[in-house]
Order: sequence, then C-alpha cells, then structure tokens
Amino acid sequence: MRSYRRNRPDRRPPGRLVATAAVLAGVLVAAAGCAAGDDPARSATEAVVPVGTASPLPSGGPATGAPSAPAQVPDTLRFDAKTLDGTPFSAAGLAGKPVVLWFWAPWCATCASQAWTVAEIAPKYRDTVPIVGVAGLGEQKAMKDFVTEFELAGTLQLDDRAGTLWRRFEIVEQSTFLIIDRDGRVVHQGFLDGEDLTRRVAALAG
Repeated sequence: MRSYRRNRPDRRPPGRLVATAAVLAGVLVAAAGCAAGDDPARSATEAVVPVGTASPLPSGGPATGAPSAPAQVPDTLRFDAKTLDGTPFSAAGLAGKPVVLWFWAPWCATCASQAWTVAEIAPKYRDTVPIVGVAGLGEQKAMKDFVTEFELAGTLQLDDRAGTLWRRFEIVEQSTFLIIDRDGRVVHQGFLDGEDLTRRVAALAG
C-alpha cells in the first residue's frame, strides 16, 4: 500500500492518462496480493505463528530467563489432606516429581521395622523423591508416638484416621508402599523391604 501512495499521480497532463491508468492497474493488483498475506498495521518485526504451533525458539531451547511451565497435576496427586500436626497439605505441589506414599499403622510390627529405613533415606531425597507417610488404622496419639519413637519427625506424615486415602488408593494391608513416577503413573504398590525401598528411591532420583 505504501508503494501505491508513493506512485499515485495527483495531477498529470491529459497526454499521459493512458500510461497512468496502466500503472495504476498494476499497482492495484500487487496491492490486492499483499492484502491477502500481510496486515499493514502489523509491525515488520512481529513474528507470525500459525494457530496450533509453538512459538519459534532458538535451536538451543527456551530463551534464557523464560519461566518454566508448571507441571500438570496427574489424577493420582489430586488430593488434599492434613498432616499429623494439623497442617493442610495438597499433593498437587508434588506434581512433576516421583513420589512414594507409605501407608502404615502405629501398631504394625512390619511398619516399625521399615520406619528406620524411611527415617534414614527420606531427608536425603526430600527434594527429588518425596516420601510421604499416610498413617491410618489407629488413634492420633498412637500415630504421633510412632513418629517420635522412630524419629520420623523430618518426614511428612499425613493423618488418615478416616481412611480416605487408604480407600482412594485401594490399600488393603499395611505396610504398603505406593510409588508414583514423575508422570503420575503408579509403578509399584505393595510391600518393600528396606533394601528394595532404598534401591527404588535411588533409581527414581537418578
């Protein structure tokens, strides 16, 4: 369109009307073609990205300093609870990481034998593979005493006396470890001894 304005005649001698008309016809055809593909109001430096495609990025990856997209929350981590001390907890905050849910009861001898391993490895993998205890089938005082006795205070422990999470994940016995990978898929549900638990958590962290 700028080309049209630049070449548009204002007042010309009658003898050049035929030539002017020919020039105008050619310019109008070119302008129509531009209108189909370009928006005159769009800045010349603005990138045009077709709908449904990603914005063009350098071959090295996202631009430096660009915020990373939040992880999508899988169905397995769409639940809320409270910790043994009454603090609200949302599992959605664990999305994007492998997670281990440990279902235990305070009177369970097997749980007691596994508690030492959990207390040992959970702090080490807190930021990479969180281990979350889900206490059930008992009284809150007994659960708190269990945590104190086996030095689990540094590990997140949920109060599930009502059995909400046990039913949600169809837990039928204690002690049960339920391992969720970073994509939200359950990759193990069942018993693990201390050695197997340590090996699996280390593999997930790597």
